[in-house]
Amino acid sequence: MSELFDGLVGQPLAVHLLEAALQQNRLAPAYLFAGPDGVGRRFAALRFLEGVLSGGVGCDRARRRLEERNHPDLVWVEPTFQHQGRLLTRDEAVDAGMSRRTPPQLRLEQIRGVSRALARQPVESTRGMVVIESAEAMAEAAANALLKTLEEPGHGLLILLTAAPERLLSTIRSRCQLIRFVRLDVPSVAQVLHRLDAVEHDPPELLAMAAGSPGALLEHRSRWAALPTELMPRLRHLPNEPMHALALARDVCEALDGEQQLWLIDWWQQALWASSGDVHSLKRLEILRRQLLSFVQPRLAWEVALLDLTADATAAPA
Repeated sequence: MSELFDGLVGQPLAVHLLEAALQQNRLAPAYLFAGPDGVGRRFAALRFLEGVLSGGVGCDRARRRLEERNHPDLVWVEPTFQHQGRLLTRDEAVDAGMSRRTPPQLRLEQIRGVSRALARQPVESTRGMVVIESAEAMAEAAANALLKTLEEPGHGLLILLTAAPERLLSTIRSRCQLIRFVRLDVPSVAQVLHRLDAVEHDPPELLAMAAGSPGALLEHRSRWAALPTELMPRLRHLPNEPMHALALARDVCEALDGEQQLWLIDWWQQALWASSGDVHSLKRLEILRRQLLSFVQPRLAWEVALLDLTADATAAPA
């Protein structure tokens, strides 16, 4: 059965547990695929469901339908933004040009939709299948609703994907079989990138941010490429004059939406740590991140933060 999970690099324990469940036909009602983003959790969920549909072996037709999310018994749920009375996924929000200042959430109406789907008789499969991405992004009401579903899952099969299992209710965790995914070592990351024909020379900050996750590295590359090139030289070092700080705050807020600004803070912390090891600057940027997430006016937050950093830089002994 190894060919079913061919391509899932660096996760031998997860593969062993999933293959054993398929071979013995002993499926838990719910699974918790826990581990860093970008190390194969979503890929493993697709291949596991393929095995469920095809009796534990690979099936091109089932694989294609699952990957395209068009199987009638599959419900795939991901966090959403609320916009003009509609729920938009991250990709839909980008296409709509929506400003994204806070992370998306899994919402009560989405979890209620899961419960309704599992209550229906499956069309082709022996059971309804549900995959919930970023399960840690559930609002409280959604988490309570999911708990009720997990208490009476019927013949459904639920897979929760999470990078932060500690943020889930303990009662939710206790009702799921844990499948743990780990960060990849350097050779494994290189192997995945080679398979994807995505080998590049990456800035060291991106490699540090990826922290053993090929998927995260690809995401960071995408965000890096989207940054205006004229900003990068100015971000490599802290501004040394108040006017430069104010101009940089203005340009960052005009060029980047809220989500991009939060990513930029991650990158800048890595760059400053590598260049100077200045812990105070990292802490000040962390305060800026919390302010942006708390709906402080972004430009004001950036101006105050950059003026503080400029003052610290000019006060530091040469």
